[in-house]
Amino acid sequence: MNKNNKAWKMLRILLLAVGMLLPYPMWAQSEAEPEAKEGIDMTSLILGHIGDAYEWHFWGEGENTVAIPLPILVYSQERGEWFFFSFEHLEEAEKEGKDYQGFKIAEAGEPNAGKVVEYSRASGEWVRPVDLSLTKNAVGLIINSIILICIVLGCAKWYKNKKPSDEAPRGFVGLMEMMISMVYYDIIKANIPQHVQRYAGYLLCAFFFIFLTNLIGLIPGSANITGNIAVTFVLACCTFLFVNLGGNKEYWKEIFWADVPGWLKPIMAVIEFFGIFTKPIALMIRLFANIMAGHAALLALIGVIFITANISPVINGIMTPLSVIFAIFLDCLECLVAFIQAYVFTMLSAVFIGLSVPKHHAEGH
Repeated sequence: MNKNNKAWKMLRILLLAVGMLLPYPMWAQSEAEPEAKEGIDMTSLILGHIGDAYEWHFWGEGENTVAIPLPILVYSQERGEWFFFSFEHLEEAEKEGKDYQGFKIAEAGEPNAGKVVEYSRASGEWVRPVDLSLTKNAVGLIINSIILICIVLGCAKWYKNKKPSDEAPRGFVGLMEMMISMVYYDIIKANIPQHVQRYAGYLLCAFFFIFLTNLIGLIPGSANITGNIAVTFVLACCTFLFVNLGGNKEYWKEIFWADVPGWLKPIMAVIEFFGIFTKPIALMIRLFANIMAGHAALLALIGVIFITANISPVINGIMTPLSVIFAIFLDCLECLVAFIQAYVFTMLSAVFIGLSVPKHHAEGH
């Protein structure tokens, strides 16, 4: 009992000392520096890191920024000509409070914020030109596609040079064979009753592209590709085309003339018609929301370190190790999410495609 009382007294003294020290840095700062420091705009910081950009930003802010400016290609509808220049010119012009050849980057709060805009003399406003610039996400897509092609061709080369006496592949090629077999047999063949080979190429490509892109997106400084709704929109459109262009007569009959009582047929036709579009929308939103939310949560945890640094050194000393621990845990969890999201997208796409090519009722009987 004495030991417990002593421990309880020590804990109360420690908590009292911490409580007295917490406000001290703020008092000292208010006396020594009358002007308060500007707070960190975490919303702009997070959106800036997970959003698309005209430069590949690695680290640093302001003059300490380490980034690669990307090429900008725009077509001015008002002047009727193409313009090709580096994003670096827009940055230099922005520092001087000017525009570059009539173009600038729209600021936060303005229409088309973060995009290239040009001044229109006809309307007197800043409007969007035709923008075909090579942005961070576009470069990331090219890099990830090249990596995926190299992986596939490397595995194909091993099988091409394989001799009948050789053993089963090991190492990376063996891992790829295991994953391909899992996707093919457990997802594709299990959900598509016929014409499996017709859809296997697309579904395997979709799985490994999403999985690889999700993993690379976890590397600090990389592009957040699957967290961009434009990319998930294109992937969902691909599934939409495979489902509806490859659908047989049974599929369309079940949509517009289902085997239900006569008075229900028009109602079911309307519901099923809207279902054609809600399925790919669900694919698009699910992948985009999960990846973007994971990146935003990870950046928010890291941002706690910088926010508490302006409040108190004591709070910052307590929150920094906690933020680092939770950020590492969340990063490991995101590796699992990267696989799960690729698996779910491929599985749902296979289910939708399987429903579009059902066997005829006569064949079923």
